[in-house]
Amino acid sequence: MTHAVVLIEAERAAMATLGGVLADVEGVAEAYSVTGEWDFVAIVRVRRHEELAGVVAGNIGQLPGVVRTQTMVAFEAFSRHDLEALFSVGQ
Repeated sequence: MTHAVVLIEAERAAMATLGGVLADVEGVAEAYSVTGEWDFVAIVRVRRHEELAGVVAGNIGQLPGVVRTQTMVAFEAFSRHDLEALFSVGQ
């Protein structure tokens, strides 16, 4: 499984609707509107690394209102459960 964080800059006119559209894109597990330099963050999860380009460049990048994206591919995924298990070793 490949995980990626996609930062998205949007046109002002798309701000009200783009979050819901992002959430409906296949491969997008979660979408958030955020403050700061970027307008949205999408968490992408795909089975194979080769599918990532299709989701980001083929789907997200082509949505009306998307100005630009920046993608960060995760090396490892940690959940709260994983971290709690790691720190409870030997207790």
